[in-house]
Amino acid sequence: QSFKLLGFLDVKNVPCARESVLYGSLGSLVMGLGHFLATSRVKRSCDVAVGGFICTMLGYWFYCRYNLAQQRIRQRMLKEGMKNRMLFEGSYLDPEKEQTGSERSDS
Repeated sequence: QSFKLLGFLDVKNVPCARESVLYGSLGSLVMGLGHFLATSRVKRSCDVAVGGFICTMLGYWFYCRYNLAQQRIRQRMLKEGMKNRMLFEGSYLDPEKEQTGSERSDS
């Protein structure tokens, strides 16, 4: 079953959304609890926890989406390279084609 955060972010189907929310909640807990142990101020610690959630979630969101974009670019390049290899395999344009003895003596 799908879970929508704030009514529009479908956590199940959007890449990186689930991990961002989980890391955000962990960051919230760590920062809020750490601030409370350091200062013993409850209201300010809750504010720090909310800020920690937002910062951690957005930070991991951008990091994950950047890596996902890089991975998709590499996959696209690999797919095109494989298509070109199948297209040029055995032709004179094949970069891995071995030169014969007569071709070596000419160069």
